[in-house]
Amino acid sequence: MIVPVIMAGGIGTRLWPLSRQLNPKQFISLIDPAESMLQTTLRRLEGLDASPPLLICNDSHRFLAAEQVRAIGLQGAQILLEPEGKNTAPAITLAAIKAIDTYDDPLLLILAADHDIPDVQAFHKAVESGVRLAESEYLVTFGIVPTHPETGYGYIEKGPQLEIGGFSVSQFVEKPLIDTAKKYIDSGKFLWNSGMFLFKASSYLNEVKALRPDIFECCQRALEVGTVDLDFVRVDPKSFSACPAESIDYAIMERTPKAAVVPLDAGWNDIGSWSALWEVSAKDKERNVLKGDVIVEGALQNYIYSQSRLVAAVGVQDLIIVETKDAVLVCNKNNVQDVKKVVERINEYKRSEHISHREVYRPWGMYDSIGSGPRYQVKHICVKPGGKLSVQMHHHRAEHWIVVSGTAKVSNGEKTYLVTENQSTYIPIGQTHSLENPGIIPLELIEVQSGAYLGEDDIVRFDDIYGRAE
Repeated sequence: MIVPVIMAGGIGTRLWPLSRQLNPKQFISLIDPAESMLQTTLRRLEGLDASPPLLICNDSHRFLAAEQVRAIGLQGAQILLEPEGKNTAPAITLAAIKAIDTYDDPLLLILAADHDIPDVQAFHKAVESGVRLAESEYLVTFGIVPTHPETGYGYIEKGPQLEIGGFSVSQFVEKPLIDTAKKYIDSGKFLWNSGMFLFKASSYLNEVKALRPDIFECCQRALEVGTVDLDFVRVDPKSFSACPAESIDYAIMERTPKAAVVPLDAGWNDIGSWSALWEVSAKDKERNVLKGDVIVEGALQNYIYSQSRLVAAVGVQDLIIVETKDAVLVCNKNNVQDVKKVVERINEYKRSEHISHREVYRPWGMYDSIGSGPRYQVKHICVKPGGKLSVQMHHHRAEHWIVVSGTAKVSNGEKTYLVTENQSTYIPIGQTHSLENPGIIPLELIEVQSGAYLGEDDIVRFDDIYGRAE
């Protein structure tokens, strides 16, 4: 049996301002307008003889992941929550221990949630080739057949061909300089390192025990004293915090004698930057990629994205222009790797545009901060049917709620009542309150906050159906 393990952690800072800490690139519709990168990855599994997947993501993304799995009708998926990122070796070790506990000793197909693989049939064939190797105790990685000299990827040098398919691994190589990359391509011996793997859970864990017993022991302890909450598997934060942060390449694959590589030629791209996204997107006759409300005149080979307003570009070439409700990025395609430095500067300035969008998603729905000033803030709130905000109170702000559509069930101190379209209610400072949507259509309302402090951390939760109570 194959258990797909989907690595859905990471922030994707090089795709700012679309990718943010609380809504990173794997949960965003970057290529398919109808589905996120994670959902596309999950659908790519259709046709494989595989169990429901195990997702690994950060605790702060748990409701995003769960909602996106639910939205495509996928049943039986489990979500393993990391309290903090420790790179791929500990994450995969957690998944292997959990998989053995659940399925005895399955094959683990390790995939990233943010890869683009348009040729699904070729991907399935490569997995089938890898199965024979994995069943023979090899730790299989998938090497991408390169199309050009690339300095942004690591490389794998193929060793002798194996009788049951694939190749032994001669060496893993770090991201090279361009002249070295050209030599790799000319030799025909090198593949791009995709970061995708296939192996028996026991085969992998045996190598971890032998090569990095410290990682194995920390992960085993973190799961032993962890908890299961609905579809979420929570590891113990204290035990996991002691685990070394290490990639699977450094910890295991570069040191094991059991590494094998299967070539994959399926149009793969890891969508790690705006230029990569431009490369895989449909273009007009001037080779522009235009998303949203965009008008161009005399513009060539640009990626232009508009989220909330008209963007016009005249006489520009090779630019990345991305507009969101709270930020605009203008960047030359040759400098897309430096977007990460902008995010670091935003963090240094103690701003919030790298953390979340103006629109913030919650398990009950979402809100959009549409206006603010000294001592006031205005939000557009949408609560999905059956959604309920936590029972909470605020020390520093009062709230006015005006229902735009739908029906709100409001608990305000000792009183509980309905508020319908064009009606309003008032929540005083310090009052315990909650809000829910008892209807079958979305509840939309305008919230006007007023007070001396309006930060999201001025929330004391007493009860919460999503497990967020303090």
